[in-house]
Amino acid sequence: MKALLAVLLVVLLSVLTWAAGTVAQAQTSFAGRTITIIVGYPPGGGYDVMARLVARHLGRFLPGNPTVIVQNLPGAASVVAANQVFSAARPDGLTVGAVNRNLILGQLVKAPGIRFDMARFAWIGSPATETTILALRADLPFRTPADLRRADPAPVIGATSVGGSTYDFPLLLKALAGFNLRLISGYRSSGDIMLAIERKEADGRAGSYSSIKAFIDRGLVRPLVRGFASVPAIERLPVDEDLVGDPRARAVMRLRSVPEVVGRPFLLPPGTPAEIVAAYREAFRRMVADPEFEAEAERAGFELKFTPGDQALRTVQEVLSAPPDVVRVFSQFFRFE
Repeated sequence: MKALLAVLLVVLLSVLTWAAGTVAQAQTSFAGRTITIIVGYPPGGGYDVMARLVARHLGRFLPGNPTVIVQNLPGAASVVAANQVFSAARPDGLTVGAVNRNLILGQLVKAPGIRFDMARFAWIGSPATETTILALRADLPFRTPADLRRADPAPVIGATSVGGSTYDFPLLLKALAGFNLRLISGYRSSGDIMLAIERKEADGRAGSYSSIKAFIDRGLVRPLVRGFASVPAIERLPVDEDLVGDPRARAVMRLRSVPEVVGRPFLLPPGTPAEIVAAYREAFRRMVADPEFEAEAERAGFELKFTPGDQALRTVQEVLSAPPDVVRVFSQFFRFE
């Protein structure tokens, strides 16, 4: 009897979820309107690629089949874009933010320039979960974490800016796991870092597996370490937190990894009406399951897994409630520029 009740409850919840999405779509229409996705990075990087992929398909799943365009607003690891969406955008559903998942961590450490509260955005969710990896040129003799601990000279790791995974992941590996790395920041996008690697001006980079996969597949770089989140293709890689023995250091590395659950966040301004938020969540859910979208995402190297907005918000709250002693150590390494 209990098993039957459990099944009936699951069915009822599914029906209610479907009904909520249907009602939201019936009450909301974007016919004849243009939706702008504001991306916090220049063209060419992973956040921009995902935003443009979404822009090509999202209109088909929103009521009224609106036009969707992308506007790049780079600056301070997407702090500029997040401030714009939070404070200046009208909560009418016509402006969507696509920003750095690590802004959650920036808020946690009270980074300068942040004028938003990640818990107050209206979260649509994320179409992909990401795994951060460190990859080095395949023609270099580095194959294991031990190789990077005794590297001499230190390999040059290209990065965009402090506050992004291209910088923070290798910084923690250098500081806590003893990797001998030389971090060079200031690249405009992850695409520019890969060009530097092609030219052998840089030796490697960190970043999302989806952004680096194509370069791994053609043999330019070799992955060496990953964060705790994973996908089947790299699940055998060493995990960063397993490379340190100190419990607090492990906790710091895990804290850095938690936002990867919301690998490519999409959000709306605070105060966006509930029916609009519901329409967007339903549209993203259907879009991520669409064969045409799936095929294009696979060609771009993304591992699709939709994280709904309510689950994304729980992740935000988990990060922002991290233990103070862990936050103190984490703050020594993590900041935004």
